[in-house]
This record gives sequence, structure tokens and C-alpha cells, in this order.
Amino acid sequence: MKCLILAAGYATRLYPLTENFPKPLLKVGGKTILDWLIDDIGDSADGFVVISNHKFAGFFREWAQTRPESITVVDDGTESNETRLGAVRDMQFAVAQLSIDDDCLVIAGDNLLDFSLRRFIDFAKRKGTSCSMRYRETDGQKLHKCGVSEIGEDDRLIGLEEKPAEPRSDWATPPFYYYVAADMKKLGKAIADGCGVDAPGSLVAWMCRDSVMHSMEMPGRRYDIGNLESYRSVCETYRGFDL
Repeated sequence: MKCLILAAGYATRLYPLTENFPKPLLKVGGKTILDWLIDDIGDSADGFVVISNHKFAGFFREWAQTRPESITVVDDGTESNETRLGAVRDMQFAVAQLSIDDDCLVIAGDNLLDFSLRRFIDFAKRKGTSCSMRYRETDGQKLHKCGVSEIGEDDRLIGLEEKPAEPRSDWATPPFYYYVAADMKKLGKAIADGCGVDAPGSLVAWMCRDSVMHSMEMPGRRYDIGNLESYRSVCETYRGFDL
């Protein structure tokens, strides 16, 4: 299993901190966000791929040299928020560049969790399908701004809608996904079929109509670092977790 880390965004809501520096390398509790994520996943992954834009690729390459793991930084060639490829096209670009033919854990490089992603990896391997995660969101306004899942029996993912006007459930979907190799080969088909490319959940929305997928209920909390206020809050509260 490869781990693909989506890190090609420009984090405009965190300016001035991220105007000339990538959000995933901001520090929380003395470690970068990426260090927290990779320390958790560890040897569960057979290599890590950080998908960056051209503006910040050098920062990620310099950081990667400090890590003992095999980390490849892929530069998607974009230099501004207006010209970004979007998460799904970034995945397609990295898979093509590196000829990836494995199961892939795909994660956002700007979120933290207070539980181990190894639990999600184990869940996906037990199911033998591509998988997402979900958590109960009690704030109706937030459901209009995220991916909302519909869940059937035995954790079957039967639908997902990004930023729905009328949410069909209160199951919010964080940006952590597991795709089996056969489904990773469908990226081109999904894009050609009109799958949205900006939000990574758009691929899940398309994929769960084309393949069997499951969803794991999160056993803990997600920390989304979206703006200066949320970053300050995470810095004050996040202390990681015990494996």
C-alpha cells in the first residue's frame, strides 16, 4: 500500500502564514502536521508520495530529507490557487508519474486525528474494498460545507454528496480514503465521466456508484486546520495519541 498525501493547495485562508510556506509543514505541538501523520502510519505504508504544487515543492523536498521513510515529492507544475489542478487530477498526475499500481491510502496533508489511521487501514483490508470514513456532524450549517455520506447495512457506502443543499444524513466525510488498486485505475474514467476534480470527496461520490465501497465510523476526533483561528486552537489542544 502506498500513501498519497494531498498537499498541492495554497491555503489562502491561512495567509500570511501560508503565503510563502506550505500548510502541511506548519508545526503543531513541536512537529509538522506531516510528521504527525507519517509517524502514525509508519511501516503500514510501502512508501509515501507528497503531491505538491510547484511553488512549495522545494519545501517538501527539504523536509523529506529529514525523514527516514521513502518519501517522493511530486510537483504538479502549478504556481497559483487559480491554476491548481484539484485533488482528483493531482492523484491522477501522481499515479501516472510514478506508475503506481498498488492500493493507496489517500489523505489530506492538513488534517490531524486523535486516533490512529492504522485502524482505518485495518478496516479497509478486512472489507477488501475501497473505503472512506465518517463521523456524526450535529451542526447543520457545517453539513452544507462538506461531503455527506449515505450508509447502508454492514457499513456499505451507498452515496456521497459534496456540499449538499439538503443533506440526506448527518454523516460527514473527512478527507481520508483507502482505494484498492483496481479502483485507482479508474481515475481517468471518473474524470472523463464528469467527476468533480477539486474536492477529493467528489471521487468517492463517483466511485461508490461504480464500485462497492464501505465507510468506517471514526473512533475519535478530526482536527481540520482551515484558517488562522482553527490553527491556533489546534496548537493549543492537540497532543497526539497513544497507539
